[in-house]
Amino acid sequence: MPFVRGVNGDVPADSLGVCYTHEHIIIDPSFTTLQTPDFLLDDVELACQELAQFYAHGGRAMVDSMPCDAGRNVRKLACISERTGVVIVVPTGLHLAKYYDPGHWGNFYSADQLAELFLAEIVEGIDAHDYNGPIVQRTPHRAGVIKIATDLTFTAREEKIFEAAAQVHLRTGCPILTHTEQGTLGLEQAHRLIELGVAPRHVCLSHTDRKPDLAYHRELLQTGVRLEYDSAFRWKSSQENPTRDLVLSLIDEFPEQIMLGMDAARRGYWKSYGGAPGLSFLLTTFTEDLYRHGLSPDHWRKIFIDNPASTYSFAVPSSSQGSSSN
Repeated sequence: MPFVRGVNGDVPADSLGVCYTHEHIIIDPSFTTLQTPDFLLDDVELACQELAQFYAHGGRAMVDSMPCDAGRNVRKLACISERTGVVIVVPTGLHLAKYYDPGHWGNFYSADQLAELFLAEIVEGIDAHDYNGPIVQRTPHRAGVIKIATDLTFTAREEKIFEAAAQVHLRTGCPILTHTEQGTLGLEQAHRLIELGVAPRHVCLSHTDRKPDLAYHRELLQTGVRLEYDSAFRWKSSQENPTRDLVLSLIDEFPEQIMLGMDAARRGYWKSYGGAPGLSFLLTTFTEDLYRHGLSPDHWRKIFIDNPASTYSFAVPSSSQGSSSN
């Protein structure tokens, strides 16, 4: 049976429910937050308040997207999931080089070494110390997605991280979530992963609506990968919303491949931290806007329920060590 790996155990894919497909729920003090203090999202109580509102509006799952050693705290995420009832998928993998110090191990390990680190978090458990070393202490909480990223160019570092992610996907079936910088290099990411043998239906490219060119999106979707749009609340005009327009223009042609998230990685976006619009925005304001402009309930279900369940389920049965056991 297809399953999605949540932080507190595997769940049947068909029971995942309404899911946001690219979030940042916890970002602990780290090199990342030293550079951008507004990225600090370290308060469990405030996270529980925000996710309780998300749950009250019908939300049932979120894919967290802060990978190894960039402020991830798996024990906090497990606690938040337990307290709110929201299934949280936690990533392994590595983010952009700018979120790590120049001497970080991700710059020097080989693709094979990186693959072993990612694999262990999927089949054994995520390191309690976030691979911030030197001691590794496995928790019972396992990773359910591999997060990787490119900046404006495809560097040698990113090439080996993509290779490592592909290795692990082929060994476990674990889905892959990518960061695109302002929507760029989406085609390069898709083609590289497919060349490496990754199943495109288990690849999600994030932030692509930040480059809202319809022809570009159609070309991306024709590769078979899934797209995650998360700029719905970022556009300045209340009348013009390129994210909404992309959804409405493409959903009939590619009903299985479009998903939504918030990527609300700043305190200023969370109501519980005193910001706006809050994480319920997609299920309230934006859903109302989509319906006003003609989105059908069937397509809404695809975007929020069916497509996340399909994309974030494991592509193939894992080994006995990595298969569902919770």
